[in-house]
Amino acid sequence: MKTIDLEKASKPLSEYAKEIDKEILVLKLKNKPVAAIVSLKNVDTESISLSTNPEFLEIIENSRKEFTLGKKISFDEMKKEITKM
Repeated sequence: MKTIDLEKASKPLSEYAKEIDKEILVLKLKNKPVAAIVSLKNVDTESISLSTNPEFLEIIENSRKEFTLGKKISFDEMKKEITKM
């Protein structure tokens, strides 16, 4: 992970964005992180959209909690539930 102090940045952000590949570039202001530039090469728009959607993230969080508590069903059970619909 690289960091850049915005007050000392010597190039436009577009130039820094071109240089990143798999790294995250953290932008700092007065030594505090304020934003990040992340490569989106090989990432589809649905993944980007879902990864920032609060409703979807809540569903995932609730599912993980249920799984931890032992509330899970097999794939076969899931198929049976879906075919009932």
